[in-house]
Amino acid sequence: MGVSYRPPPRRPSNVLPPFIALSLFSLSALLLYKVDDFASRTKTVAGHNLDPTPWHLFPPKTFNEETRYARASKIIQCSYLTCPYATESIQGQDRSRSRSAGVCPEFFTWIRRDLEPWARTGISSTHLMEAKRFAAFRVVISEGKLYVDFYYACVQSRAMFTIWGLLQLLRRYPGMVPDVDLMFDCMDKPSINSTEHASMPLPLFRYCTTAEHFDIAFPDWSFWGWPETNIKPWDEEFRDIKHGSQALSWSKKLPYAYWKGNPDVDSPVRTELLNCNHSSMWKAQVMRQDWAEEARAGYEQSKLSNQCNHRYKIYAEGYAWSVSLKYIISCGSLSLIISPKYEDFFSRGLFPMRNYWPVSSTNICPSIKYAVNWGNANPSEAEAIGKRGQDFMEDLSMDRVYDYMYHLIMEYSKLQDFKPIPSSSAREVCVDSLLCFADPKQRQFLERSTASASKGAPCNFEAARGMRVTNWIKQKEKAIQDLRKKEMLSAETWSD
Repeated sequence: MGVSYRPPPRRPSNVLPPFIALSLFSLSALLLYKVDDFASRTKTVAGHNLDPTPWHLFPPKTFNEETRYARASKIIQCSYLTCPYATESIQGQDRSRSRSAGVCPEFFTWIRRDLEPWARTGISSTHLMEAKRFAAFRVVISEGKLYVDFYYACVQSRAMFTIWGLLQLLRRYPGMVPDVDLMFDCMDKPSINSTEHASMPLPLFRYCTTAEHFDIAFPDWSFWGWPETNIKPWDEEFRDIKHGSQALSWSKKLPYAYWKGNPDVDSPVRTELLNCNHSSMWKAQVMRQDWAEEARAGYEQSKLSNQCNHRYKIYAEGYAWSVSLKYIISCGSLSLIISPKYEDFFSRGLFPMRNYWPVSSTNICPSIKYAVNWGNANPSEAEAIGKRGQDFMEDLSMDRVYDYMYHLIMEYSKLQDFKPIPSSSAREVCVDSLLCFADPKQRQFLERSTASASKGAPCNFEAARGMRVTNWIKQKEKAIQDLRKKEMLSAETWSD
């Protein structure tokens, strides 16, 4: 019987394991490259992959993710994988049971004034594309969902908190906010000059405007909180300020005008105001605010509720308008407002000698001194003006802020002659995706400013026509002119 032949056992190849490892490594490297490349082309509400606005340079944003992969993973998770799986569902309210929220304040009439440039022509997609040149981001609301195209990075967390405000509007009035397409800039100064753009007004939303600009005033980000300066959401901050204002009676408050802020913001008014820091000569105490030092000290010296111990508080514009206006008036002190050039959405409802005292921007120190002397000689009248200013701000609750947003967007949407559709580059932003990008402190402020669905309808806008804006402006100018004449007569008496 023959012997069967068995081939020797084959030894494992020494080539296969390295080949497999190399293949897996290459595949992983390729995958990581693709993920990183994909993420690097995604612009986010936190400012990832965005350059500073070319019309207002500031340092690029920095991010805390430890590795490029961690950063890319977060961008993809928050931008693409959150909203489709968000658990929140807000149902449209039953309007049959809605109760009226009353008549809107008179200053809501400015909504129509702001939108007047497009009353005849309407707002076309061409208007939007031209306005894009001045925008930091574009917002499209479609079928109750919010989409954003980001073009440039906003300062600090302005974009995040502004978009959060819009998301809360959708929560506040579910199923009621119309489809809309709008361009938004988050910098301080208006940019659509009415003379330069007279032939084609461009619709651009921002936090302030002037009589010489077409920019549309919209509530600023700090109504939902300003974590970088430790300022709480508006309703919460106002309650604290009002409580702090009651710590001292009017007679025990310091009989001087007080200002504390940052003068190093290219503001001629604030630079001049520094010269008024003399309690006996100009009746004013002017303090420099160092935000870096305040942050290191835990903001103990910058609490707004602790800054209501003077009978008079000064408002001075910064680089442009300043969010500080609402906090100053909220103190209940007599607000001395140095003739402002810029207007936010609510300040146009303030009336001189009724809610505040107007200070001359060309004669600041003597004008402040005259106001303080008058107030100390007429304490009950001065206290009453300060209280009416505080009452005005109390009426401006977040309910009213959302009502203003709602009516502004509603009236704006009526002017659009096209159906708002998010572009291919737009990303849906929802509550969960925005919170996904927020750092711990931002998240704390955002969650504290979460809105709930309203049990009532928005305030009645049609019934808020009230006084015509042109008449309001004329009456306001006359009140200021009359005061200036009294100042001049007083100055002549002193010189004699």
